[in-house]
Order: sequence, then structure tokens, then C-alpha cells
Amino acid sequence: MRRYELMLLFRPDLEDDKLQSAVEKVTRAIVNAGGALTKVSPWGKRRLAYDIQHFREASYFLLHFDIAPSQIRELERGLLISEEVLRHLVTVLEDRGELSEEDLPPAAVPAAEREAIADEPGESARPAGDATDEGTAEADEQPAAEAPAESPAAESPAEESPAEESPAEESPAEESPAEEATAEETPSTEPVGA
Repeated sequence: MRRYELMLLFRPDLEDDKLQSAVEKVTRAIVNAGGALTKVSPWGKRRLAYDIQHFREASYFLLHFDIAPSQIRELERGLLISEEVLRHLVTVLEDRGELSEEDLPPAAVPAAEREAIADEPGESARPAGDATDEGTAEADEQPAAEAPAESPAAESPAEESPAEESPAEESPAEESPAEEATAEETPSTEPVGA
């Protein structure tokens, strides 16, 4: 069972007794699906940000409940076909219990376990944009003008894979005019043969 929050927007032209019966119909659907209500909060009529079915206002209700995740689809199907409900939104409330290793972000999982997860089909060890390698993280943090100039002879192709190259490590022929001007002003301290 997980804890969910359901925001309901009902038509503003419903009378109070019809509005209460519509809320009771939703709460009965939750209970019949094996859920348990923890909180029902009427927020009253509020102005909408945009017109929905030519209405400028709606009656808001907020429900908190516990239910099995497999029952949510059936609950939403019933809300979609209800004429009294203008809009609804079901969100999962954050569990405050212990997290398993599957729920942890990739940075919190040790590297050996990430590699083991990456060996499984359909999984990747590192999500896109995650810079865990120190060399690539330092290259990404430095602006291109401040990046240290590296000679192509110092690196061997076997040491660096194409996936780890960063834009700051491009060849000197592709430097911007501002970088060329700073390179001409500062004398080189490297020996000519290096």
C-alpha cells in the first residue's frame, strides 16, 4: 500500500448535496478498491487559471488515502468518465520509510554495484549528464579559455576512450580568436621538442 493524494475539481454549478454525493462516490470507490482514507479536505470554490468547459471557478477537494498501486488506474478511469469532475490529479506522497538500494540515486550506490547493475540488460551504470569521473568533472567545471593546453603527443589513444572526451580537449586548430590572442601574448615554457 502506498500513500496518494488526490486533488479533485468539481463543477461549480453543483448544489451542496450533489457535491457531497460526488465526493462520497469517489471515497466509496477508494474504499471498495481496498484503500483507506486518511484525510478529506474541502477547499471551497476557487477561481481557475484558465476556463475548463466554460467554467471560471471550481469546487476543490483534497483527499489523502492509502491504496495498492495497481488500483490507481481503475480509480482514475472512474474519475475520467464522471461528469461532475472537471479535473483530477493523483500524486504519490513521499514515503518516509527506509529506502532500498533500488530507490537510491546513482551517486549513493557504490561504483562496484553500479557496474553490476549496468551488466543487466536494459540498465545503464551512469545516467546521462552524471559526471562521476574526476577528469571529466574538472574539464566540465573549467571554462574553455582557462583549460590547460595539452599536447597531442602526451596522450596515447589507448588511454582515453572517445566517450570520455570533452569539448575543452579539442585540438589547438579549433581555438577561438580570444584564446589565440592570449596564447600569442604569453611565452611558452615548454621545450620545442616536447
